[in-house]
Amino acid sequence: MMTPADRKELEGAARRLSREFAGVFSLETVEECVVDSFERLAATATVTGFLVILAERFARERLQALGQAGKQVGSSVPEVLFVCVHNAGRSQMAAVLLDQLAHGSVHVRSAGSDPADHLNPAVVEAMSELGLDLAKEFPKPLTDEVVQAADVVITMGCGDACPLYPGKRYLDWELEDPADQPLATVRRIRDDIQERVRTLLADLAPAATTS
Repeated sequence: MMTPADRKELEGAARRLSREFAGVFSLETVEECVVDSFERLAATATVTGFLVILAERFARERLQALGQAGKQVGSSVPEVLFVCVHNAGRSQMAAVLLDQLAHGSVHVRSAGSDPADHLNPAVVEAMSELGLDLAKEFPKPLTDEVVQAADVVITMGCGDACPLYPGKRYLDWELEDPADQPLATVRRIRDDIQERVRTLLADLAPAATTS
């Protein structure tokens, strides 16, 4: 439920984002995206204290993707989208690993077809062992614009939930779900994802793998 205080903060978020996307989107479009992002996240959230902050971050990602899909915002590197069911484990690990290895040569997003309300704690711990901090990440619902903006869409157990668009490259990685698994199993899944990510990066941006 959106409170009057939430609405006031969302109006401020919309004004900030409209300045970022000045000349690309109108204030009305930005406001609609911010409110919709808040409502989508609120649908699964159990802790609402940071929803406005997360909604602003989510809306920024969606607006960037919408601009790229409509060619109002350019991108000079390949766009990769990882999608799993809850966006709480596999897709989050893949996105962070690819982002870390690519050094800016690839842009990465992740989403869930049925997002959870928080990341899997064992996934957060397994990634921290590699020096990768997932503390600021959060499960995000799959939206049409992030699929349209992607060059490569990689699904992990939710292929039918992802819309298909011509010109996209679709891959399905068969990976064990880390949900409710012990840390040792999550580490094995993490290492499997890391090897797949290295192979993907070598294909998308070969120079990044030798730098």
